[in-house]
Amino acid sequence: MTAQVPDAKTLEATSAADAVEVASRYAVVVDHVSKVYGTEGNSTHALDRVSLDVERGEFVCLLGASGCGKSTLLNIIAGLDRPSTGTVETIGGARTTLMFQESALFPWLTARGNVELPLKIRRLPRAERRAKADKLLDLVNLGSFASKLPHELSGGMRQRVALARSLAQEADVLLMDEPFGALDAMTRDVLHDELERLWRETGLTVVFVTHNVREAVRLGDRVILLSSRPGRVVEEYPIDIERPRRLDSFDVADLAVTITDRLKEEVRRHGR
Repeated sequence: MTAQVPDAKTLEATSAADAVEVASRYAVVVDHVSKVYGTEGNSTHALDRVSLDVERGEFVCLLGASGCGKSTLLNIIAGLDRPSTGTVETIGGARTTLMFQESALFPWLTARGNVELPLKIRRLPRAERRAKADKLLDLVNLGSFASKLPHELSGGMRQRVALARSLAQEADVLLMDEPFGALDAMTRDVLHDELERLWRETGLTVVFVTHNVREAVRLGDRVILLSSRPGRVVEEYPIDIERPRRLDSFDVADLAVTITDRLKEEVRRHGR
């Protein structure tokens, strides 16, 4: 029996249907992205043919040893850096915003003033800016601290202000580069709860970089493990543990051990 070859119209219809599915399902598509810094003979290969699809509303954690290219990939998705080869596409005009480990608040502005800044750049009227900033500060449970300067806030509070400022940009994809890495364990645990609540309430897509395995399992719908330099996707772990989760729960700890063992393999391989 001779196989039928689809005609041009069928192929076009199939391509159009695939495009609609991608646009409706995904927020970010990373396709065979590599990144090389420096020049020939004095170069650093940071990423090697990384492919990753992030669904709308998904919480994806990127995990790997230091220097594996996690932050580089995040910067490329954010548009702050360009891949050497490959492509990154934010589907349907999805907008991204990036939150760093340091809060990077302007010390001379109040909490409200810092949150208002992206609204001011968008030329919103003063009254509207204030109302939106106050609403966002309420959302991160800092409404009563709106008039405080950054030095009057704890580290966890400053990160909440930074999160509110990121939300003020009304982005569809929130990129987070180890945002809780400098905080103590108790504050970090509280902010995990806050972030998960905000993620659920806003429907944001989140790509979260961390080197903390339990944190990744605690927060993520999926954990993507990158190899040591150059960064490649070596494992993908769907997290089927019911929410809300706790860092010290058996299921979180058990999966974290499995992922940690795989991560150690990568660290040892890099050491050789």
